[in-house]
Amino acid sequence: MSHKVDQEYDYLSKILLIGDSGVGKSNILLRFTRNEFCLESKSTIGVEFATRTLQVEGKTVKAWDTAGQERY
Repeated sequence: MSHKVDQEYDYLSKILLIGDSGVGKSNILLRFTRNEFCLESKSTIGVEFATRTLQVEGKTVKAWDTAGQERY
């Protein structure tokens, strides 16, 4: 069974994390969305994203993590 969740919002904010490889962008995203931290994380290939709904006026923020390597 497939469930589709329709979310209505007035504003959509996106945060894009950009920086060199190995500086901690993925861990910032992990801490922000799941309140976790991983010392042995691997390099991101391409793009990864996660969503967290903030309780401040019901706003939705999507945080995106990018690969720090130039080839991506």
